[in-house]
Amino acid sequence: MLGNLRGGLTMATVVACGFFASICGSTAATAATIGKIALPEMKRYHYDDSFATGCIASAGTLGILIPPSTIFLVYGIITEQSVGKLFVAGIIPGIILTFLFVITVGLLCWHNPACAPAGASTDFKEKGKALSGIFEALILFGLVIGGLFFGWFTPTQAGGIGAAGALVIGLVRRQLSWRVFIESTRDGLRTSCMVLCVIAGATVFGHFMAVSTIPFILADWIEGLPLHPMAIMGVIVLIYLIGGCFMDAMALIVLTVPVIFPVVVRLGFDPIWFGVTIVLVSEMGVITPPVGVNVYVIKGIAPEVPLEKIFKGIFPFLIAILINVGILMAFPKIALILPNLIK
Repeated sequence: MLGNLRGGLTMATVVACGFFASICGSTAATAATIGKIALPEMKRYHYDDSFATGCIASAGTLGILIPPSTIFLVYGIITEQSVGKLFVAGIIPGIILTFLFVITVGLLCWHNPACAPAGASTDFKEKGKALSGIFEALILFGLVIGGLFFGWFTPTQAGGIGAAGALVIGLVRRQLSWRVFIESTRDGLRTSCMVLCVIAGATVFGHFMAVSTIPFILADWIEGLPLHPMAIMGVIVLIYLIGGCFMDAMALIVLTVPVIFPVVVRLGFDPIWFGVTIVLVSEMGVITPPVGVNVYVIKGIAPEVPLEKIFKGIFPFLIAILINVGILMAFPKIALILPNLIK
């Protein structure tokens, strides 16, 4: 669709990551899947290595913001918030971040046209053929999220319907073999067991925090400080920003939310908005050193590209994420428009 524009392949990759995130929920899986498809094409059109790899690694972060998201699920269970509302709350910020990434690509290509040469132009028939493969994914996403939005089923039922829908799509398109089915089942079981263990640990930790009354003592102390609540929230966001550089996003949220959440509620912030904000901030950790999971995923796909180049290519997209965080903090209702409409 966009291949004849400068940076068109990277713009299409960002949008593809957004669509894939809507049926995946994992940053690493999003970066790996889209990277294996997009990176060879970018190399064929002589895209700059730093620009191409940085874009894919950054766009992969959409995997934990656009629903379904395992981190939203864990946050909802820890804080006893509606998982369905958390899922739909991530949609608009996710779309905004997708557009910010596309704008970032456009600005980089305008500043340095050589980093992303224009590709060959295609007619409408070829463009239609290229888009034909996403309709099933859009229908599946609409069914799952629409069902949650209108109250047709619970998040657990939505997961089952999504899995069944993906199975039907695979059978109809004749792309589902026994090997793929077994691998998918195994990966699904592994992910489910991982989430279950995380939730079990978070529950025990949360009970310990409640018994110790540490979060409530902290909330009383912070509430007495002569600071505006938004200034305190800025410090909390900074903690997650720095912590995300050294810890996995899931681990960071499990360890900190039981302590910080009572403070946030006491200050009068909406729990749903806070969940979206910290997920958005924490996702920066998957593309920043020393953890940077997505960076190492892309390094595995393109071993010839030095890590320094990948991190260099990521920097402009980090600015885009920070801008999105600023928008979300300045206009909190952006994350609450859809949850307030949910039935």
